[in-house]
Amino acid sequence: MSMVPVLSTIISPDYLSQFCEIKYGYQSKSCTILKTGVNHHYLLTTISGEKFVIRVYFKDWRTEDEIEEELALLDYLKKNRLTVAYPIENSEGQYIQKIEAPEGERYVVLFSYVEGETIRKPTADHCYHLGVEISKMHKVTINKSIQRQNYTDTTLSTWAYKLAKSKFGTSSYEMKYFGRAKNIISEEFNNAKRDDLRQGVVHLDLWYENMKIKDDKHIAFFDFDNCGNGWQFLDIAYCLMLIYRNEPIKESFDKKKARFYEGYESIIKVTDEEKRLVPYGGLAIWLHYSGIHVQRFDDFSNHFLSEEFLKYWIHTVDQWMKINEIEI
Repeated sequence: MSMVPVLSTIISPDYLSQFCEIKYGYQSKSCTILKTGVNHHYLLTTISGEKFVIRVYFKDWRTEDEIEEELALLDYLKKNRLTVAYPIENSEGQYIQKIEAPEGERYVVLFSYVEGETIRKPTADHCYHLGVEISKMHKVTINKSIQRQNYTDTTLSTWAYKLAKSKFGTSSYEMKYFGRAKNIISEEFNNAKRDDLRQGVVHLDLWYENMKIKDDKHIAFFDFDNCGNGWQFLDIAYCLMLIYRNEPIKESFDKKKARFYEGYESIIKVTDEEKRLVPYGGLAIWLHYSGIHVQRFDDFSNHFLSEEFLKYWIHTVDQWMKINEIEI
């Protein structure tokens, strides 16, 4: 009997447990699913009590070269004493493994496990330490580039608008907002004072689910799946926007933002031009993920992506712009 073609599968934790025993030599105690999403993540616990995270990339989501660049960046950050989830070599000194899933070849990488708490609503002091750690990361990656996506207005919001338009058309209030927003982003980015903007490697997805906090001050980052090249204020922008999303009271958010900048600027000064563009950076990245939702509808977003979700998505970013006193 021939195998029925599939778009995507969830690999059995039991299989991955045995797979890692063979490839890495660890004696597994348990392997459980942490999260299924853009990629699938599993928690591997060994008999000796060590913990690791297994990432199984979706088929054709990232090329092998792109994954190698991501892992090289993590090695670089680790060598520069940044606390990140770093890749683990197998017994043959390789980071990237391959498995033949029903849909085709998929890549597998084992990462170190990051200790700490996932904090959805950080305190002002958490925000200070978060600013410090992001600034440290930017300091060692400024003017550095990797063979990954270059993030600009075109690859962020213009790309996303084209995809969203193919799904939702252009007639709704939300899509008209989207169209105006991507034009404003292009205008602001193209007219920016480029000499005042730091260029380098960006994470692009610095929100609470991609970091852990230990002892209220030690912050570790992970999930660099969207890393690339761009203006470094983009990371500041998206991080602050997500802090605002979970702390919409203006007075409380203003305190957290001030503490964040205080921490960040204890390492690197943020220029006035970077601060001016932060609202637009948050807008651009938020809209960019709308494009990801459409792009990955078949195997990731179909259970939530709808006209109602688009209304929520646009309303959220509109509130971010309004708190920054910008009308779209």
